[in-house]
Parts: sequence; C-alpha cells; structure tokens
Amino acid sequence: MQISFEGKRALVTGAGKGIGRATALALARCGAEVTAVTRTQADLDSLTQECSSITPVCVDLADWKATETALQNVGPIHLLVNNAARVNLQPFLEVTPDQFDQSFNVNVKAVLHVSQIVARGMKARGSGGSVVNVSSQASQCALRNHAVYCATKGALDMLTKVMALELGPHQIRVNSVNPTVVMSERGRLTWSDPEKAKVMMDRIPLGRFAEVEDVVNSILFLLSDKSNMTNGVTLPVDGGFLTC
Repeated sequence: MQISFEGKRALVTGAGKGIGRATALALARCGAEVTAVTRTQADLDSLTQECSSITPVCVDLADWKATETALQNVGPIHLLVNNAARVNLQPFLEVTPDQFDQSFNVNVKAVLHVSQIVARGMKARGSGGSVVNVSSQASQCALRNHAVYCATKGALDMLTKVMALELGPHQIRVNSVNPTVVMSERGRLTWSDPEKAKVMMDRIPLGRFAEVEDVVNSILFLLSDKSNMTNGVTLPVDGGFLTC
C-alpha cells in the first residue's frame, strides 16, 4: 500500500528523538513538507542535517505563550502528530506536585494547545485535516510506578475522542496510537534488564516489544487518506497486550 503526502504540510512535536524523529523523517520521505518541533536545539540540528527539507522549531511546549509565538507563523498545516511527552516515574505515594504538573503540561495541555492552533487553521481553510496523538497502552492498563503517566495518557485518549467529536464536522479526523514498550534508544536502555523485560513481554501474545517503525507505520496510516473513515479511534500497537 503506497502512501503519499505530496502537497501536504505536516507538523510533528517531540521530533528530536525516537518515534517523533522517525515520524518526521518518514513524512518527508512520503513527500510532505515537515515542520519539526522539539525543545532541544541539538536534536533539531542533527535532524535537519539528516533531512535538510525539514523546518525546525525549537520551543518548550510546556510554555503556553512561547508555543503560541513559535507556531504563529508555521503556515497551513494539513497533518499533525502530537508526540511530545514527559515520562516521570514515581511510586504513587511519592508523586510530587511538580512532577504531576510537568507531565500534564506536556502530555495533555500542550496537545490541546498545539491542536487548537493547528485545527483553527484547518477549520478556517475548510479543507479538513488529520491529527494523530501518540498515547500509550498505559492509558488502559495500570502499570506500577506509572500513576501520573497512566493518568496523562488516559486523559489524552479521552481528549482524542472529544476532539474527533467536535472537529469531525469540519472533516478533521483525530485518532491516537497506543504503543506498548517501543525499542527506541531510550526504550532499549530502560528495558535492558532481561528480568524486568520478561515480566512485560510475557503479557504480549506476539512475544516481542514494538520497534519504532511499527508505531510510525500506524501513524502514517491514520494520517493518510487510506483511513478516511477512521475517527476517534485509540489504536493499540501492542502485540495484543491489551487483549490479555
């Protein structure tokens, strides 16, 4: 199945590393004009060295006013991938207010804000669009030491559904992908302990973790015209984890 985004403009948040970076590069390969957003300039520099057609935007999405300023001139966007996220793991009884606020500010509030900015333009142009929020299986399954992270992703899933409901009449589709553990650079480091990994992997019927490409391919499908009737879906990319 060939997917082309020729003539489309895409914005990807959290594009410096992992899923976001791979998504930005994949969109560019599929013909999209890509704007990559992240808070680390060094990551943007290496990304644009790898793909010079990508337009970099350096901003901390937790800063509402700075985000508004940084994105006000990005131009018309047809495709949006909200990938930026914070992962602060603490036992429930040790969760602190600052960690809670930092996580919700990026994982939920920034998604709402960036989506508002982009969707207002989509609505004004009247040509529709597609939004994919990068959620997690943690939105639907409790994980030890993930109280705040699970809560943010649960909130993100419901935000996705409400966005789909309200933006659908403007032909703006909104969906999420919900991966299991992903073997990004960070994922490989976090799950390098075989005993720790086995506990999680034993719950995955396919018996393996996801590769970055698995998630990217799902994002591309949901962004594309191949999923024209898909709206408000939370798509597990988890090898069957949530079936168990």
